[in-house]
Parts: sequence; C-alpha cells; structure tokens
Amino acid sequence: MTPKRTKELEPSDEELIERFQKGDREAFEKIVERYKDQLLNFAYRFLGSRQEAEDVVQDTFLRVYRNRKAYRRVARFSTWIYTIAGNLAKTELRKRKRRKLFSISDLGFEEKDYEISDLSHNPEDDVEGTLKEEIIQSEIEKLPPKFREVIILRDVQGLSYEEIALILKIPIGTVKSRVNRARLRLQKRLKHLLETEK
Repeated sequence: MTPKRTKELEPSDEELIERFQKGDREAFEKIVERYKDQLLNFAYRFLGSRQEAEDVVQDTFLRVYRNRKAYRRVARFSTWIYTIAGNLAKTELRKRKRRKLFSISDLGFEEKDYEISDLSHNPEDDVEGTLKEEIIQSEIEKLPPKFREVIILRDVQGLSYEEIALILKIPIGTVKSRVNRARLRLQKRLKHLLETEK
C-alpha cells in the first residue's frame, strides 16, 4: 500500500506531461520545479553566461507549454526537454557568433557569486573548489560546441550515452567518441595549466 501512495506523491515526468496535456496546470508547475535547476546548469555550462542560460531555460519551458500536445510517450520526457534546451542553446551560440559581441558582464565579479549546484561539492574546499570550478568551466567553454554539449550532458548532467544519442540524434558510438575526445582535450589543457602555474 505504501509504495503506491509514494508513486502517487511522486508521479513520473511522463505522467506529469500527460496530466498537463489534459489541462492540469499544476502538473506543468511540477515539471518546471523538477527541471529548472538541471536545465539552468546545462545551459550555463554550455553558454557560460547566466543571463543567456536563464533565457534559454525560460524559452524551453515556454516551448514545453505551447507544444505540450506534441509530446508522445515514445521517448522519455527528459530526452524531449533536453533536446529543446540543447537546440535553443545552440541557436543562442550561433546568434552570439553572428553578433561577435562580448559582454563585459560575462567576465565580471557578479558571475562568481552565481553558484551551480554540484552534489559532489564540499563546502570545506570552498575557495579552492570555486577556483577549480571556474578553470574547468572556462576550459569547457573553449571546447567546440559538439564536444562541449556531450561532455556537459555526460559528465555534468550524468545522462546515459543512450539518452545523449537520442537528444543529439547521433549514433551512440559517436557520442562515446566525442565524450572521450572532449575529456582528453580537457585533461590536456588542465594539465598544461597546472604545469604553467608551477
């Protein structure tokens, strides 16, 4: 009896979107609550700008709201929402390249106050952890978009290779290859940074 009650308290993503498709707005609010932080983390890692990441997340939920009837249970809901967020982030990146405009605020001190939730973060290593985090984020931003998106989805968001393949519409082998190449690039750059610091 208890597991059934727990299931009722915690409906799956797919159950929530189906409820929302039938007009239950509270179900949409639960989806937003469930996904806003992880999508913000994903978009921020991809774009390196808090403002742009927030815009992408807002647009993602707006699209989920408007296109709720388009979702079919053939795919996991998480795959669908990450696909939307990923496409919007890539569009934002293309716009940025066209504008060739770099905002000073993206490099400002206020950005350092912005915390990205990381379960492995130890509060005792705060200063050192923040510095490492900034270096890693900076190096992730330097990766080409095709490597950046796989490393964020795999190593930051913790998605499976299969789910990443569905989100990006590429073969699993390509996902694994890109993840490995992205990791090697990051390791090489971080090693180089550490050696130049000595």
